Amino acid sequence: MRPNLNRNNKKKIVNDPVYGFITIPDELIFDVIEHPFMQRLRRIMQLGLSHLVYPGAIHTRFHHVLGAMHLMTQAVACLRRKSHEITEEEERAVYLAILLHDIGHGPFSHALEYDIVSGVSHEEISGYFIERLSRDFGDDLNRALLIFQNKYNKPFLHQLVSSQLDMDRLDYLNRDSFYSGVSEGIIGSDRLIEMLNVEDGNLVLEEKGIYSIEKFIVARRLMYWQVYLHKTVVSAEYMLIHALRRAKQLVKNGHQLFASSSLQFFLKNDITQIDFKENPSVLEHFAQLDDYDILGAIKEWQNDSDRILSILAKSIVNRNLFKIEISKEPFTQARIQLEKEFARSMFDLKEDEVDFFVYSDILTNKAYNQDKQNINMLMKNGDIIDLTKASDNLNISALAQPVEKYFLCYPIKN
Repeated sequence: MRPNLNRNNKKKIVNDPVYGFITIPDELIFDVIEHPFMQRLRRIMQLGLSHLVYPGAIHTRFHHVLGAMHLMTQAVACLRRKSHEITEEEERAVYLAILLHDIGHGPFSHALEYDIVSGVSHEEISGYFIERLSRDFGDDLNRALLIFQNKYNKPFLHQLVSSQLDMDRLDYLNRDSFYSGVSEGIIGSDRLIEMLNVEDGNLVLEEKGIYSIEKFIVARRLMYWQVYLHKTVVSAEYMLIHALRRAKQLVKNGHQLFASSSLQFFLKNDITQIDFKENPSVLEHFAQLDDYDILGAIKEWQNDSDRILSILAKSIVNRNLFKIEISKEPFTQARIQLEKEFARSMFDLKEDEVDFFVYSDILTNKAYNQDKQNINMLMKNGDIIDLTKASDNLNISALAQPVEKYFLCYPIKN
């Protein structure tokens, strides 16, 4: 059953710097876009702290989901031209699914995904939001949730939303490339969409699109090392993560900290998946949380009486970031301990406080994962084979192997 919509809503258009004019398909989708849950995405940056390296990279999740929906309209039109049935209800539902696929992101996107909450992914939170919206918007949202969760009887609809060749990736590569200025991320999304097809209910790519998909895989690899996993961005994100961890530790020990009411809620409580399922107020608090809560708090925490929190906050606000080294080999415990000793003496830290200043971890880049929703090519003879076997580019097989790099991040004297 469709809810009573504002019929004064027309088919609005949005002027997008990447695609030009984007048309909002119908009144229901317009009303979902207008909902406060969706408007919150205007206040969450797509690339977290990447703007500290690429000053133009300040676009939002809202930009991205509108762009992904635009590409989805092209994909649906393409598949219909190839005689694949997509009903009006399914069309609306898949538009809603891609529009809402990122609605569960917390502040600064992936950087704080496991610190604001405990062990609940943004995909799971997106599912909770879609389920909540279904109370206001009815069956269309229920159908969108089935597609989003891969429970609908046409798997290719889910694969258009979430797979290794989905509208999400096609948009964010071009969009992030546009705003960051890193031209290596530019891909031919129009051609890739035109090469889409469906075989046995699953999404495939026609053989003549092989070179376009090769460029797509390589572009993804390059964007990860140059933008998403850029070492300075990693340093900033880990500093932010540890500032928030310190704030949470302080609040739990009774320390009074400046924070918005919703941020206070997540600092005081260890929120798990069970809490989202059993306590509706948790989702409402999450819906009030965005980048502004974190930025406002960090600015105030510069002057907090806790030296650890104050140092981290000042360093982030003033972009006085810790040095970071990247290596193909793990850093030795002796080297890590050396940096910890240096940080301990520099800031007069206790033994259990040093971990807030020295970080060591692994960065993993897997441009193509053969074991998860692989990209299948539809060959001219009708065979369906994995991309790595269809490609004559040896680099694609190499890109299917994960690349791991180790990093060590630590403060230095100015």
